[in-house]
Amino acid sequence: MGPGGPGAGLAAMFDRQAMFDRRGFGRGPRARKGDVRAAILDLLDEGGQWNGYQLIQEIAGRTSGVWRPSAGSVYPALQQLEDEGLIAPEGEGRRRMYALTEAGQAYAAEHADELRGSWDAVAGMTDDEAIELGDLIRQVMIAVMEVRRAGSPEQLSQARAVLAQTRRSMYRILAEDDPTGTAATDTAATDTADDTVTDTPAVDDTPESGA
Repeated sequence: MGPGGPGAGLAAMFDRQAMFDRRGFGRGPRARKGDVRAAILDLLDEGGQWNGYQLIQEIAGRTSGVWRPSAGSVYPALQQLEDEGLIAPEGEGRRRMYALTEAGQAYAAEHADELRGSWDAVAGMTDDEAIELGDLIRQVMIAVMEVRRAGSPEQLSQARAVLAQTRRSMYRILAEDDPTGTAATDTAATDTADDTVTDTPAVDDTPESGA
């Protein structure tokens, strides 16, 4: 077992976005293919040379990790921009760096507002409340995995009831702003008989002896 125990390992896993990266729980609005292309041009327009990895890290850093485009979206976008003559590569392999060509600089100047607008795909997802919610989700998932690992059958049942109730509560929050009530209706339709919980028991996070 590594330093910090299993909880530390789980924390590192979620920090690497194994669960929150953010596919299992969603990133919010998904960035479009054109947004990745525009963001790359916007960064390259600031000057200097960038490689694909640096661009991925920079986009993630400027959005507090909420928008982390994959290599599968960045590198094809770079190839497209190279084919259009807007960027020029230098070097090979991982050392391959990119910079705007003269045509790319002219394009960036003519489309400055459009390029800056690419960041709108994640606007509103990097405010304090959104970041705090993401942190809380990771903390809850760490607790869930700990209960799953060390909990007794009774504790696992209690944890399942808590999560089922939480899921319904989340949809009820959305339903409050939904005049049709479809959010709550759709959720109720997917609930199984086992999910019917009226009183939610507290989870005892201290495993029974022998667990």
